[in-house]
Amino acid sequence: MKQNHPMPSRRAFLQGLGALGTALSLKPYAASAATRPAIKKTIPATGERLPVIGMGSWKTFDVGDNPAARAVRLQVLQAFFDHGGALIDSSPMYGSSEAVIGYGLKRIKNKDTLFAATKVWTIGRQRGLRQMAASRRLWGVDRFDLMQIHNMLDWRTHWETLKAWKAEGRVRYTGITTSHGRRHRKLEQVLMKEPFDFVQFTYNIADREAERRLLPLAAERGLAVLINRPFRRGALFRRVQGKPLPNWAREFDCENWAQFFLKFIVSHPAVTCAIPATSKVPHMVENMGAGFGRLPDAKTRQRMIRYFESL
Repeated sequence: MKQNHPMPSRRAFLQGLGALGTALSLKPYAASAATRPAIKKTIPATGERLPVIGMGSWKTFDVGDNPAARAVRLQVLQAFFDHGGALIDSSPMYGSSEAVIGYGLKRIKNKDTLFAATKVWTIGRQRGLRQMAASRRLWGVDRFDLMQIHNMLDWRTHWETLKAWKAEGRVRYTGITTSHGRRHRKLEQVLMKEPFDFVQFTYNIADREAERRLLPLAAERGLAVLINRPFRRGALFRRVQGKPLPNWAREFDCENWAQFFLKFIVSHPAVTCAIPATSKVPHMVENMGAGFGRLPDAKTRQRMIRYFESL
């Protein structure tokens, strides 16, 4: 499609494609993706490098035991790994998502890059221990790469457990999260005192409040940063529906609005990885494309903001 034509919505693009047919048609692209170098960023605590596009699972993988829905999520997971994915993020808060992820991981062969990240989301030490053990069984992993305290719930209690688990080698990294701006101040105070390895919060081209304090603080403290809600729960796509992607987006290898939004996020120097969630194979392929090619520089990022705000 020529860049000077309005971009179709993700929904419109999907309507003409069946999930299985789409997955099959993307196999040649998957092969070429494997030969391209993915953009990676460093985890400050160790120097380990992660692809800048990961995968979230809130709502999208909460499909219970439905066989047809699970089959589609298996294809989504396959597309994620076929296109250079590593970090998958979940939580016990997300219903059956952990079980569905585990179902998919058992059936995927090329998952050696998996960076398993979940959360503890309960009150009390013993409940936390039971919940984290249950998560490990659901995923089918020997240990988690990253265990995070979800939305800071009973964080002092769980932080003592996570410090001990990391020292014992039962988890590789520790983290803390929020998806609510009202907790940013409290999160800042915690990060200034405690040596977490990761922090997760919301940041996107429309919600840039994190640029003021959280992102600079993460850089100062040497924290890896995961970004949730990169599409503002789909609101960003509704904002640009029927609007043209600017021709100059090609200057940083951007082919669609999903990549426009994601490349804006991961081009911030303090951001390590964005974790968009999707239940559609075509959307996954679009998302993963943001992890290849060039990223916008600081001047281009400002141009992106001005263009988006003009729509």
